[in-house]
Amino acid sequence: MKKWLGRTGIALLVLVLAIFIALATWEPFWAKRDALALADRTYTAEIIRDEFGVPHIYGDTDADVAYGVAFAHSEDDFSTLQDVIAMSRGRYGAIAGQDGAAFDYAYHLLDARGLAERDYPQLPEDTRALFDAYAAGLNDFAAAHPGERKLANLFPVDGVDVAAGFALRQPFFFGLGNVIEPLVSGTPLKREQGPAIPGAGQPAPGEDAAPIVRTSHTPRTRNPAPLPYADEAAFSGSNAFAVTPEKSGGPTTLISNSHQPWRGGVAWYELVVESGEGWHFAGANFPGSPFPFLGHNADLGWTNTVNTPDMVDVYQLVLDDSGTRYRLDGEWRELEQRTVTLPVRLGPVVLPIRRDIYRSAHGPVIKNDKGAFAIRYGGMGNLGQLDAYYRLNKAASLDEWQGILARMDIPSTNFIYADKAGNIANIYNAAIPARPATVGGERIDWRGILPGDRSDLITRGSVSYDQLPRYVNPASGWLVEANNNPFLDAGAGSNLSPGDFPPELGIELKDTNRGTRGAKLMAEAEVLDRAALERIKYDTAYENSGYIAQMLRDVAAIRTDDPDLLAAQRLLGEWDLNADNIGRGDSLALLMIRPFMGSSYSNDPWPDAEAELQRSVDHLLRHFGRIDPPMGELLRLRQGDVDLPLDGGSDTLRASTLWDIDDDGRLSVRHGDSFIQWVEWMPGERVASRSIQPFGSATTRPASPHYADQSTLFVQHRLKPVHFWREDVLANAASRKTVTNRR
Repeated sequence: MKKWLGRTGIALLVLVLAIFIALATWEPFWAKRDALALADRTYTAEIIRDEFGVPHIYGDTDADVAYGVAFAHSEDDFSTLQDVIAMSRGRYGAIAGQDGAAFDYAYHLLDARGLAERDYPQLPEDTRALFDAYAAGLNDFAAAHPGERKLANLFPVDGVDVAAGFALRQPFFFGLGNVIEPLVSGTPLKREQGPAIPGAGQPAPGEDAAPIVRTSHTPRTRNPAPLPYADEAAFSGSNAFAVTPEKSGGPTTLISNSHQPWRGGVAWYELVVESGEGWHFAGANFPGSPFPFLGHNADLGWTNTVNTPDMVDVYQLVLDDSGTRYRLDGEWRELEQRTVTLPVRLGPVVLPIRRDIYRSAHGPVIKNDKGAFAIRYGGMGNLGQLDAYYRLNKAASLDEWQGILARMDIPSTNFIYADKAGNIANIYNAAIPARPATVGGERIDWRGILPGDRSDLITRGSVSYDQLPRYVNPASGWLVEANNNPFLDAGAGSNLSPGDFPPELGIELKDTNRGTRGAKLMAEAEVLDRAALERIKYDTAYENSGYIAQMLRDVAAIRTDDPDLLAAQRLLGEWDLNADNIGRGDSLALLMIRPFMGSSYSNDPWPDAEAELQRSVDHLLRHFGRIDPPMGELLRLRQGDVDLPLDGGSDTLRASTLWDIDDDGRLSVRHGDSFIQWVEWMPGERVASRSIQPFGSATTRPASPHYADQSTLFVQHRLKPVHFWREDVLANAASRKTVTNRR
């Protein structure tokens, strides 16, 4: 008997070991590709790093430069680049577990790979050459540093893989994640149009949310989301300023003040590129891109802010009893179905999770316990942004630049522009689905759940460029954009009118404190010279309006006998509405504001003021022993050994938007003011610019001197020089090397 039990135990142990080995090794073998055709070409790039480690990348051809971009970025942050490439291949769950699997599900749902494979061969040859070269740079770095690889068989990659990453990530900037997530979970789609402030035309606390399906149409919120299911989604923001030489008293000025996460797949990476084919640009990109997304060349520049038009249409399908067919125009059609495998890491093993993916004539389909819902969104099926951004980098005039945008290949984001000729512009860029106001004589509410059995409601193409809100050289001489509606960007007498744009465009009408404050300060300044613009850009004040005013009214109305809450109530009642690290109430206000701002931006339930005040007071007493510590002791910039005080708050022009709460109770900021670039064209002179990042150029390399070497300048509101011209680069070179794939 004992011998039998011993044999059984050994057999079970062998079986368990076999299962463990299978789960630990199946994913790399499953992902291996033997027939990948890589570009048969030699690339050579020179990488010169300045005193802050910013790479300046040179090559004879644009493709040579793209190869160098990939290699330089890998030197600084190969970890994040691998995450992005894993997303681009539907393998991120093998790195990041369940959270990564959410990206992989979206990758398959949106058919990112299929779009890349279909459209990539149709792109211009020089654009494909850029992406192929970038892939070669990643491959060569991976081959030279096998110890840094996170996944086996992630490399080599090709240009199609890189393109698939664009196809996956771009739709989430205009809020697709805020539609997919509720549909997947079966929770209500959120309401739109303004903050959810009691008494402001929104549901009061406790009011039932609208059902996900209804007979009349339910408005839905459209919030920016940099990536699926990220909590940054509700808070993505940026500021942008453009000023004519007449208003500045000197240069044409462009200020890029992007607010992005400080780490990860949508964190800015600064670089300067120059080729023998005329590509010369200083700016920043995201991991996985061969070119900058914003910045300037010698003639012109632009920056972006997230806009949130209604870009997504949702349809409820009528399925037959089998659930495999849907009705369209009275006929039954087969619902496309395929099963995909999502790799999900759990400790040392990777589990293969099977999921069904559906598609109808409308687009991707999500099933939940309330039915089957198809989604259709702006820019769906279009990979032209890969070429458009490249062409924008090389544009030399306002007309050429606008002509590229007019192709409507870039699905969304505002573009704020300035150039050496003194022009400024702000384009509310969005490939909004072309929606008629009426169909068959019936007025359609496109923000609701649409009937899925009518083909006449399936939108085709996007609106034309001429239909979008645009400012070109407004009479005010200035433009400011801060994720607000586009009708407040140029000041009284120069602003566009919302009545000139049909509601079918779904243009957001909300404002932000940054937008209100920025427009007010710009309008009050007689001259917008460098000193005036610095005061505005680093402003830390709140307007006593909107969700701020309602929060303060709610706090004032609290009835309590708790002495700590009474003291906090008095402190907020005396607060000077400025997160400048000076007032006694700044720390308390900082903790209070973010949930109310989140409710306003995301149309979430309105917070309970007393509960939020109690939470904030408890935090401050627990970690500081007082409710009025200096805000700089609470709000910190932390990276490695760097631990510095910050100013600004959520939704101030100097933005410290999101943070992690560390064990010592300090708030470690992870999102807010990120890459800042200040560009000036003086009449008759060459372009000059300055920039700054919160940390440095090598944010995932603790041993690098550039891990956090910009942090002190960042917290002091100071900028460093951008060495745009080669002679300046050489004069400030800290290192110089040549990289090539020549064997």
